Amino acid sequence: MRLKRLLFTVGAATILGTFAGCGNKGGSESATKAADEAKIPLPEPPLVFEGEPGVRGGTLVVAEFGEPKTFNPITQNEGSSEVISRFMFGALLNLDWPTQKAIPFLAESWSMEPDNRTWIFKLRKGLKWSDGHPLTADDVVFTCMDIVFNPAVNNVIRDALMVNGKGFDVSKVDDYTVKVVTPTPYAPFLESFGAGVPIMPKHVLEKVVQEKRFESSYGVDAKPSELVCNGAFKLKQYKPGESTTLERNQYFFEVDKKGQRLPYFNNVIYTVVPDMNAMALRFLSRESDAHETVRPDEYDRFKEEAAKGKFQLLDLGMGLERAFFWFNQNTNVNASTGKPLVDPKKSKWFRNKTFRQAMAYAVDRESIIKSIYAGKAEPNYGFETPANKKWYNPNIKKYSYDSAKAKALLKEIGIEDRNGDGFLEDADGNVIEFVLNTNTGNNIREKTAIIIQEDLKKLGIKLIYQPMEFNALVAKIDNSYDYECVLLSIAGGSADPSSSMNVLKSEGFTHQWFPRQKKPSTEWEAKIDELMNLQIQTLDYPQRKKYYDQVQDILSEEMPMIYTVSPTSFAAVRSDIGNLRPTVLSYYRVTWNAEELYFKKK
Repeated sequence: MRLKRLLFTVGAATILGTFAGCGNKGGSESATKAADEAKIPLPEPPLVFEGEPGVRGGTLVVAEFGEPKTFNPITQNEGSSEVISRFMFGALLNLDWPTQKAIPFLAESWSMEPDNRTWIFKLRKGLKWSDGHPLTADDVVFTCMDIVFNPAVNNVIRDALMVNGKGFDVSKVDDYTVKVVTPTPYAPFLESFGAGVPIMPKHVLEKVVQEKRFESSYGVDAKPSELVCNGAFKLKQYKPGESTTLERNQYFFEVDKKGQRLPYFNNVIYTVVPDMNAMALRFLSRESDAHETVRPDEYDRFKEEAAKGKFQLLDLGMGLERAFFWFNQNTNVNASTGKPLVDPKKSKWFRNKTFRQAMAYAVDRESIIKSIYAGKAEPNYGFETPANKKWYNPNIKKYSYDSAKAKALLKEIGIEDRNGDGFLEDADGNVIEFVLNTNTGNNIREKTAIIIQEDLKKLGIKLIYQPMEFNALVAKIDNSYDYECVLLSIAGGSADPSSSMNVLKSEGFTHQWFPRQKKPSTEWEAKIDELMNLQIQTLDYPQRKKYYDQVQDILSEEMPMIYTVSPTSFAAVRSDIGNLRPTVLSYYRVTWNAEELYFKKK
């Protein structure tokens, strides 16, 4: 799974099947496939799963109310796509989420030279793509040099791997050995590069890249046979508006201690459901196997049912996910119309630090926690939550609810009720109003938007709430930039600051308030760029922490992202799924290690 932020999430991914033994499905078909797979040679050496050997068979069905925009793991930038592609693609290394340690995957071993800049990876001999074609060092070099570090290919991954504007030099030593040289020492190398770059097939995509068609490749309109991959599962069928079906990749290179080839499940099926309520209902009606994100307002209901022995309810504590809204600060113009992307009078508000601070004070987070999260959340004011103990800065500026303070700040910049009509106007007489978007289907987000709307109404601000379908919203954010204010959440990425390079650096693909800047539009963004470059080149943890603390201080002062709350994380899962290792550090709390999970047969 890629280690980058910001993966804007639709809502919760819920694992669906049936309590009535969907793990017992498979029969003779499974036996036949197992026999066929046994004839396929394993690489030397295979990846060996050291956990409990499982039982092959069964179908895991996943409910999601967002659909993938693409199956391309390099260009994707939303959770609705990654939720599928994470099964299909892997990197040189993998990340063990509970421990946050990089572990072997396509590469069996690695080492760093004394210069602290040169790394050597040894690939497993005999690796195969899902079409049976050999996977070698050529694929690794192609992925890195022709795709990721190719400036003509827009992708989020590159943002985390650039040091002072320079990428890595990746070269082939022999068919099974790759050398990587970084411009300077690069602290998060194993996570960000080793486990963060999904390897793509050169024999399939070389011509596509040469013809400058890579960004549209591996799209949702592609035939399954065209989506060659290296992960535990491959695409079997995609039905728009209905489902995405994945099947076991017979060439996957992991085995358990008994010599059984992983994954254990025959299939993973993602079905489209209307909303998060439908996910919970399916689980509680015993039609699903696990519910990865039990909302805090659902907790009591789930606890009551769990007490009957139907399933186990997991309290994972506060996680890394945090909700926030932001204003569009993009100063560019629409290439087609020549008009500013953001109305100039509104851009003047949005780009004013005092205006954004006033909005932060105006949000009643305690009300959100009480009325939406049933008390199971904490106010959040910064880019990291206290759950990220290694990197969280506890000394950032706090914005407790204070409507009087919000009004006073607005008055400082000439925004007040000038005609006594109950609405605020700026110094030019423009009424302060803007549109806030969030995605449909996520009732927590929708309720939060309404509370924010009411909070701002108390100040005299007209907030027009317009929810919309998730992928349509992402298109506005990432492509057309045709929006004013958006409420979403941060998810994905590792706990390391490197996973936030694409968000925090001004040139970043996911620097949402003003992405892909040719040069920083403000002094404070330039300072963040400098600090993020420094921390990534510093091998000394205390010094890295000092740099990143400064970044968090700047963000808490400038407030480009206005945070609301961080919820307590819960998950529910049937009791007979083996090899569960739930973690709050991954958005996929239960299924981050899906290839190792299995249904225990009676």
